[in-house]
Amino acid sequence: MAFGMKLAKASPEAMKKRVMEAAKLLQIDHLLERLPKQLSGGQRQRVAIGRAIVRDPRVFLFDEPLSNLDAALRVQMRLEIARLHQKLRATMVYVTHDQVEAMTLADRIVVFNDGRIEQVGTPMDLYDHPANRFVAAFIGAPAMNFLTVNHSGSQVHIPGMRPVPLPPGKGTAVEIGIRPEHLSVADATSAPLQGEIELIERLGAETYAYVRINGQTDNMTLRLPGDTSARSGDSIGILFDWNRIHWFGADGKAL
Repeated sequence: MAFGMKLAKASPEAMKKRVMEAAKLLQIDHLLERLPKQLSGGQRQRVAIGRAIVRDPRVFLFDEPLSNLDAALRVQMRLEIARLHQKLRATMVYVTHDQVEAMTLADRIVVFNDGRIEQVGTPMDLYDHPANRFVAAFIGAPAMNFLTVNHSGSQVHIPGMRPVPLPPGKGTAVEIGIRPEHLSVADATSAPLQGEIELIERLGAETYAYVRINGQTDNMTLRLPGDTSARSGDSIGILFDWNRIHWFGADGKAL
Protein backbone atom coordinates (compact mmCIF):
# COMPACT_ATOMS: atom_id res chain seq x y z
CA MET A 1 0.00 0.00 0.00
CA ALA A 2 2.93 2.32 0.58
CA PHE A 3 4.48 1.67 -2.84
CA GLY A 4 3.29 4.91 -4.42
CA MET A 5 4.50 6.94 -1.45
CA LYS A 6 7.90 5.25 -1.65
CA LEU A 7 8.22 6.31 -5.26
CA ALA A 8 7.32 9.84 -4.18
CA LYS A 9 10.10 9.58 -1.54
CA ALA A 10 7.75 10.23 1.39
CA SER A 11 9.17 9.88 4.88
CA PRO A 12 8.74 6.55 6.73
CA GLU A 13 6.63 8.30 9.38
CA ALA A 14 4.27 9.75 6.79
CA MET A 15 3.97 6.42 4.99
CA LYS A 16 3.14 4.53 8.17
CA LYS A 17 0.55 7.11 9.22
CA ARG A 18 -1.21 7.16 5.83
CA VAL A 19 -1.16 3.36 5.46
CA MET A 20 -2.71 2.88 8.92
CA GLU A 21 -5.39 5.48 8.21
CA ALA A 22 -6.29 3.86 4.88
CA ALA A 23 -6.19 0.34 6.32
CA LYS A 24 -8.57 1.27 9.14
CA LEU A 25 -10.89 2.99 6.68
CA LEU A 26 -10.98 -0.16 4.55
CA GLN A 27 -11.11 -2.47 7.60
CA ILE A 28 -7.93 -4.32 6.65
CA ASP A 29 -5.62 -3.00 9.39
CA HIS A 30 -5.47 -6.52 10.88
CA LEU A 31 -4.12 -7.86 7.57
CA LEU A 32 -1.11 -5.59 7.09
CA GLU A 33 1.44 -8.30 7.95
CA ARG A 34 0.04 -10.83 5.47
CA LEU A 35 1.54 -11.64 2.09
CA PRO A 36 -0.56 -11.05 -1.06
CA LYS A 37 -1.05 -14.81 -1.54
CA GLN A 38 -2.64 -14.97 1.91
CA LEU A 39 -5.39 -12.48 0.98
CA SER A 40 -8.79 -13.22 -0.53
CA GLY A 41 -9.96 -11.58 -3.75
CA GLY A 42 -12.01 -8.98 -1.89
CA GLN A 43 -9.12 -8.19 0.44
CA ARG A 44 -6.79 -7.70 -2.50
CA GLN A 45 -9.28 -5.28 -4.03
CA ARG A 46 -9.26 -3.28 -0.79
CA VAL A 47 -5.47 -3.21 -0.80
CA ALA A 48 -5.51 -1.85 -4.36
CA ILE A 49 -7.95 0.87 -3.32
CA GLY A 50 -5.84 1.60 -0.23
CA ARG A 51 -2.78 2.04 -2.44
CA ALA A 52 -4.64 4.91 -4.12
CA ILE A 53 -6.04 6.39 -0.89
CA VAL A 54 -2.63 6.83 0.75
CA ARG A 55 -1.64 9.24 -2.00
CA ASP A 56 -4.65 11.44 -1.12
CA PRO A 57 -5.78 11.92 -4.75
CA ARG A 58 -8.36 14.47 -5.82
CA VAL A 59 -9.84 12.01 -8.33
CA PHE A 60 -10.10 8.22 -8.23
CA LEU A 61 -10.20 6.30 -11.52
CA PHE A 62 -11.77 2.85 -11.33
CA ASP A 63 -11.67 0.69 -14.47
CA GLU A 64 -14.02 -2.26 -13.90
CA PRO A 65 -12.51 -2.96 -10.46
CA LEU A 66 -14.97 -5.74 -9.61
CA SER A 67 -15.00 -7.63 -12.89
CA ASN A 68 -12.86 -10.54 -11.64
CA LEU A 69 -14.75 -11.15 -8.40
CA ASP A 70 -17.48 -13.69 -7.77
CA ALA A 71 -21.10 -12.54 -7.32
CA ALA A 72 -21.04 -12.33 -3.51
CA LEU A 73 -17.75 -10.40 -3.43
CA ARG A 74 -19.00 -8.01 -6.12
CA VAL A 75 -21.94 -7.03 -3.91
CA GLN A 76 -19.72 -6.67 -0.85
CA MET A 77 -17.10 -4.55 -2.64
CA ARG A 78 -19.78 -2.43 -4.27
CA LEU A 79 -21.01 -1.51 -0.79
CA GLU A 80 -17.44 -0.84 0.35
CA ILE A 81 -16.81 1.54 -2.56
CA ALA A 82 -20.09 3.35 -1.88
CA ARG A 83 -19.15 3.78 1.80
CA LEU A 84 -15.66 4.93 0.81
CA HIS A 85 -17.11 7.59 -1.45
CA GLN A 86 -19.33 8.88 1.35
CA LYS A 87 -16.37 9.12 3.74
CA LEU A 88 -13.78 10.61 1.39
CA ARG A 89 -16.12 12.87 -0.62
CA ALA A 90 -13.64 12.66 -3.49
CA THR A 91 -14.53 12.54 -7.16
CA MET A 92 -14.65 8.99 -8.51
CA VAL A 93 -14.76 8.09 -12.19
CA TYR A 94 -15.95 4.51 -12.43
CA VAL A 95 -15.94 2.51 -15.67
CA THR A 96 -18.21 -0.53 -15.80
CA HIS A 97 -20.27 -2.66 -18.17
CA ASP A 98 -22.46 -3.72 -15.24
CA GLN A 99 -25.51 -1.47 -15.25
CA VAL A 100 -26.38 -2.52 -11.67
CA GLU A 101 -23.04 -1.08 -10.52
CA ALA A 102 -23.71 2.06 -12.54
CA MET A 103 -27.20 2.53 -11.09
CA THR A 104 -26.21 1.87 -7.47
CA LEU A 105 -22.89 3.73 -7.30
CA ALA A 106 -23.26 6.74 -9.58
CA ASP A 107 -24.43 10.26 -8.91
CA ARG A 108 -24.32 10.79 -12.67
CA ILE A 109 -23.99 8.22 -15.45
CA VAL A 110 -22.40 8.73 -18.87
CA VAL A 111 -23.58 6.02 -21.28
CA PHE A 112 -21.14 5.31 -24.13
CA ASN A 113 -21.84 3.37 -27.31
CA ASP A 114 -19.00 2.79 -29.80
CA GLY A 115 -17.10 5.73 -28.32
CA ARG A 116 -20.07 8.09 -28.58
CA ILE A 117 -21.89 9.57 -25.58
CA GLU A 118 -25.55 8.54 -25.79
CA GLN A 119 -26.83 10.25 -22.64
CA VAL A 120 -25.67 11.88 -19.41
CA GLY A 121 -27.84 12.09 -16.32
CA THR A 122 -28.69 10.77 -12.89
CA PRO A 123 -29.50 7.06 -12.64
CA MET A 124 -33.23 7.74 -12.36
CA ASP A 125 -33.13 10.25 -15.24
CA LEU A 126 -31.79 7.53 -17.49
CA TYR A 127 -34.22 4.95 -16.11
CA ASP A 128 -37.34 7.11 -16.46
CA HIS A 129 -36.37 9.16 -19.52
CA PRO A 130 -33.93 7.27 -21.78
CA ALA A 131 -32.85 9.38 -24.75
CA ASN A 132 -32.90 6.46 -27.16
CA ARG A 133 -33.40 2.73 -27.52
CA PHE A 134 -29.77 1.90 -26.65
CA VAL A 135 -29.98 3.62 -23.26
CA ALA A 136 -33.43 2.15 -22.62
CA ALA A 137 -32.13 -1.36 -23.27
CA PHE A 138 -28.98 -0.88 -21.16
CA ILE A 139 -30.55 0.61 -18.03
CA GLY A 140 -32.77 -1.66 -15.98
CA ALA A 141 -32.61 -5.33 -14.97
CA PRO A 142 -34.21 -7.33 -16.46
CA ALA A 143 -34.00 -5.36 -19.68
CA MET A 144 -36.85 -3.36 -21.15
CA ASN A 145 -39.29 -5.15 -23.47
CA PHE A 146 -39.57 -3.83 -27.04
CA LEU A 147 -42.58 -4.30 -29.33
CA THR A 148 -42.97 -3.39 -32.99
CA VAL A 149 -45.81 -0.98 -33.77
CA ASN A 150 -47.72 0.00 -36.91
CA HIS A 151 -50.08 2.90 -37.48
CA SER A 152 -53.48 3.16 -39.09
CA GLY A 153 -55.09 6.57 -38.86
CA SER A 154 -55.55 7.40 -35.19
CA GLN A 155 -54.75 3.90 -33.97
CA VAL A 156 -51.64 1.94 -33.04
CA HIS A 157 -51.39 -1.69 -34.13
CA ILE A 158 -49.06 -3.95 -32.16
CA PRO A 159 -48.75 -7.51 -33.50
CA GLY A 160 -50.61 -9.83 -31.15
CA MET A 161 -52.60 -6.97 -29.62
CA ARG A 162 -55.88 -5.22 -30.35
CA PRO A 163 -55.55 -1.68 -31.81
CA VAL A 164 -55.29 1.15 -29.28
CA PRO A 165 -55.59 4.95 -29.69
CA LEU A 166 -52.47 6.73 -30.93
CA PRO A 167 -51.17 9.26 -28.37
CA PRO A 168 -50.41 12.79 -29.68
CA GLY A 169 -46.93 13.20 -31.13
CA LYS A 170 -46.24 9.47 -31.45
CA GLY A 171 -47.23 9.10 -35.11
CA THR A 172 -43.68 8.27 -36.25
CA ALA A 173 -43.04 5.56 -33.66
CA VAL A 174 -41.89 2.19 -34.96
CA GLU A 175 -41.34 0.58 -31.57
CA ILE A 176 -42.48 0.89 -27.98
CA GLY A 177 -40.62 -0.10 -24.84
CA ILE A 178 -42.10 -1.22 -21.53
CA ARG A 179 -40.25 -2.44 -18.46
CA PRO A 180 -41.11 -5.82 -16.86
CA GLU A 181 -42.25 -4.10 -13.66
CA HIS A 182 -44.77 -1.98 -15.57
CA LEU A 183 -46.70 -4.98 -16.89
CA SER A 184 -49.36 -6.97 -15.08
CA VAL A 185 -51.24 -10.20 -15.69
CA ALA A 186 -54.95 -10.28 -16.54
CA ASP A 187 -57.47 -12.75 -17.85
CA ALA A 188 -56.33 -14.00 -21.25
CA THR A 189 -59.75 -13.51 -22.83
CA SER A 190 -60.18 -9.85 -21.91
CA ALA A 191 -56.65 -8.36 -21.94
CA PRO A 192 -55.52 -6.43 -25.05
CA LEU A 193 -52.39 -8.60 -25.39
CA GLN A 194 -52.23 -12.37 -25.01
CA GLY A 195 -49.30 -14.76 -24.87
CA GLU A 196 -48.04 -18.07 -23.58
CA ILE A 197 -45.51 -18.45 -20.78
CA GLU A 198 -42.44 -20.26 -22.08
CA LEU A 199 -40.31 -20.08 -18.96
CA ILE A 200 -40.65 -19.18 -15.29
CA GLU A 201 -37.73 -18.07 -13.10
CA ARG A 202 -38.48 -18.05 -9.37
CA LEU A 203 -36.11 -15.89 -7.33
CA GLY A 204 -37.95 -16.00 -4.02
CA ALA A 205 -39.43 -12.54 -3.47
CA GLU A 206 -40.18 -12.16 -7.18
CA THR A 207 -40.72 -14.28 -10.26
CA TYR A 208 -39.88 -13.55 -13.89
CA ALA A 209 -42.12 -14.90 -16.63
CA TYR A 210 -40.90 -15.04 -20.24
CA VAL A 211 -43.91 -14.85 -22.52
CA ARG A 212 -44.14 -15.60 -26.25
CA ILE A 213 -46.32 -13.11 -28.13
CA ASN A 214 -47.66 -13.93 -31.60
CA GLY A 215 -46.16 -11.63 -34.23
CA GLN A 216 -43.22 -10.55 -32.05
CA THR A 217 -39.64 -11.74 -32.48
CA ASP A 218 -38.56 -11.66 -28.84
CA ASN A 219 -40.27 -12.91 -25.71
CA MET A 220 -41.65 -10.41 -23.23
CA THR A 221 -40.44 -10.43 -19.64
CA LEU A 222 -42.89 -9.83 -16.80
CA ARG A 223 -41.98 -9.35 -13.16
CA LEU A 224 -44.51 -11.14 -10.97
CA PRO A 225 -44.88 -11.71 -7.21
CA GLY A 226 -42.74 -14.51 -5.83
CA ASP A 227 -45.78 -16.58 -4.84
CA THR A 228 -47.48 -16.38 -8.24
CA SER A 229 -49.28 -19.52 -9.38
CA ALA A 230 -48.24 -18.97 -13.03
CA ARG A 231 -46.62 -21.95 -14.74
CA SER A 232 -44.84 -22.62 -18.01
CA GLY A 233 -47.40 -23.29 -20.73
CA ASP A 234 -50.07 -21.04 -19.22
CA SER A 235 -51.92 -18.66 -21.52
CA ILE A 236 -52.07 -15.23 -19.95
CA GLY A 237 -53.28 -11.74 -20.71
CA ILE A 238 -50.98 -8.75 -20.32
CA LEU A 239 -51.96 -5.24 -19.24
CA PHE A 240 -49.75 -2.20 -19.87
CA ASP A 241 -49.23 0.84 -17.70
CA TRP A 242 -49.58 3.18 -20.67
CA ASN A 243 -48.17 6.09 -18.66
CA ARG A 244 -44.86 4.23 -18.42
CA ILE A 245 -44.46 3.28 -22.09
CA HIS A 246 -41.50 4.63 -24.07
CA TRP A 247 -41.90 5.40 -27.79
CA PHE A 248 -39.03 5.19 -30.28
CA GLY A 249 -38.73 6.36 -33.88
CA ALA A 250 -36.98 4.71 -36.81
CA ASP A 251 -33.66 6.34 -35.77
CA GLY A 252 -33.93 4.81 -32.28
CA LYS A 253 -34.47 8.16 -30.59
CA ALA A 254 -37.15 8.58 -27.94
CA LEU A 255 -40.25 10.48 -29.02
